[in-house]
Amino acid sequence: MLPYQHIIIIEKESKVPVYKQIAISIINAIRNGTLKAGTHLLSSRELARMLQVHRKTVVSAYDELQAQEWITVYPRKYVIVAENLPVLKPKKWNEPTEKSSYEQDFNIPFRVVRDVMKTDNSVPEIIVDDGHPDVRLSPINDLLKTYRSFTSRKSAIKKAHIGTTQGTLMLREELTKYLSETRGLNISADNILITHGAQMSIYLSARLLLNEHANIVVAKPNYPVANKTFQETGAKLIEVNIDDNGIDTDEIEQICKKKKINAVYVVPHHHYPTTVTLSVERRMKLLELSKKFSFAIIEDDYDYDYHYLSSPYLPLASANHNGNVIYIGSFSKILDPALRLGFMVAPKNFIDQCSSFRKIIDVGGDGYMQNALATLIKDGELKRHLKKAKKCYHERRDFLDNLLKNQLSKYITYRLPSGGMAVWITFNKSFSVDKLVSNPFFKIVRLDNELNAFRFGFASMNEEELQSAVNEIEKIVLKS
Repeated sequence: MLPYQHIIIIEKESKVPVYKQIAISIINAIRNGTLKAGTHLLSSRELARMLQVHRKTVVSAYDELQAQEWITVYPRKYVIVAENLPVLKPKKWNEPTEKSSYEQDFNIPFRVVRDVMKTDNSVPEIIVDDGHPDVRLSPINDLLKTYRSFTSRKSAIKKAHIGTTQGTLMLREELTKYLSETRGLNISADNILITHGAQMSIYLSARLLLNEHANIVVAKPNYPVANKTFQETGAKLIEVNIDDNGIDTDEIEQICKKKKINAVYVVPHHHYPTTVTLSVERRMKLLELSKKFSFAIIEDDYDYDYHYLSSPYLPLASANHNGNVIYIGSFSKILDPALRLGFMVAPKNFIDQCSSFRKIIDVGGDGYMQNALATLIKDGELKRHLKKAKKCYHERRDFLDNLLKNQLSKYITYRLPSGGMAVWITFNKSFSVDKLVSNPFFKIVRLDNELNAFRFGFASMNEEELQSAVNEIEKIVLKS
């Protein structure tokens, strides 16, 4: 007799019903060749007694197996493994148990994508992010309340999925007004595409603009995920120096004179990672170069809304650019990193093609959430939140500045940004930034080994949390 007690594994703590566990165990035994076609199985009564379960449980398992044509039941006679199954090599009992299908690696050749910003799911006591908003200040409760109200309206439910590939009309219309008031953009709802965060906008732009014959100019250093996105198209990445005035437009001009440039990616406000802001003079020159040499400008203005010392410069997209500027923004940086809502502004023909291409990977966004956000904008709640948040983040920036000067000035250099949610800090040669990763209770999200620098996101931390983070860095530095 086969040792059914070893073939059939029942885990009492499992949420899977016992009859299904029995059925799955028998299927696995058939698949690995332990139970061959035509093998007689125990009667339901005998198997129930052996497994110490109710007979009805075994009957249910056999019913399931019969329905799936794994076994053949001859009523009042016997039960056998279906005879039309392929002949499988039986496995010896002393052989090690095989891994389940999804415990094994995928063995068919496939493309491997290198993760440029690996996700660490650990939650240490202190996390220094790369510049996130403080969700504790965000009007998330108001947003969710509005969201729930939409899900309870019959009319809203029927329309929730309509137009979400480009974004709901309600959100695009409110965003048109908002971007006109805050950024001076002269646009219509047709010029807007709502995306799952700014990253999707970057991806769609890259896929439509670039190929293996294309060249794109980026700053050095730059947002690594953007770089990776551009490289995945086959395009050549041309890195240009960046200083306190932003990306070097004179260097871009010299490159344009030598080869065809298809696009320039720029973060004009509080550049990632260095936090510098592109000067007015270089903004004007970049626009002129775009017209003269016919290249697109991908303007990633994710951090526009947080400027502390004066009003932010108007985006490149607000100037006369002959339709060459693709403007990208994000609400994730305003409200909550977990709220994946971004937008792209571009000429209608480009938006239409982005919408069409988007359907290949994503049929559309969350209509309820988009309309809830539209309501937040319409009611003025977003503006009120930004006013409150800017004041708070400004105070936190200055508090961090004092901490750095008092505790770490011997070891670091930095330029206090005029806005944004992070400070770019460079260590002196006497200390390696690598040493900051050795503490399991302390984590910095954005380190740059080559530049011996890191990005200190201050917006998401209150004064006590900022103090704790700086204290921890000081301890690590002093120990080295």
